[in-house]
Amino acid sequence: MKKTVLSALLLAAAPFANAADYVVDTDGAHASINFKISHLGYSYIVGRFNQFDGKFSYDAAAPEASKISINIDPASVDTNHDRRDKHVSSDDFLDVSKFTTASFSSTSVKDLGDGKLAVNGDLTVHGVTKPIVINVAKVGEGQDPWGGYRAGFTGSTEFKLGDFGIKMFPDSKITFDLHIEGVRQ
Repeated sequence: MKKTVLSALLLAAAPFANAADYVVDTDGAHASINFKISHLGYSYIVGRFNQFDGKFSYDAAAPEASKISINIDPASVDTNHDRRDKHVSSDDFLDVSKFTTASFSSTSVKDLGDGKLAVNGDLTVHGVTKPIVINVAKVGEGQDPWGGYRAGFTGSTEFKLGDFGIKMFPDSKITFDLHIEGVRQ
């Protein structure tokens, strides 16, 4: 009887035994965090954050057991326009002198099938933490030419600036596009 219960527990835990840990490959510039926001309703401003790091755990056999955490340096905002970057960094928007980090940490992952995931988690921006969902698609995984193993994903999410206490243009929606490639540890 004890062997049967132990065997059942081991079999139930088997899908979680193959999860691998990855570090987001920012050193090789194989990851990016980009954003797009409407400029007065006439066009879009696009940009990125140049400094971030992160890690994730992933197992193709049990994607719902995946976890991810990302840390962003908001002072690394880059819209390809120095004067605008200074304004976005000011207390009108990101207030990078006061809020020196932004972060995302997953709380659950839902497998939607066909390599698609809904990653639920807590986003902290401008000192405010709120739950968001990132819609994710697996790009691929496998051996790299240097003897390592990689997995890559793309995802997007959208929220209003005011949701995170940003008072200038609080109803403006910002879209984040994430392209994450990790190196298995």
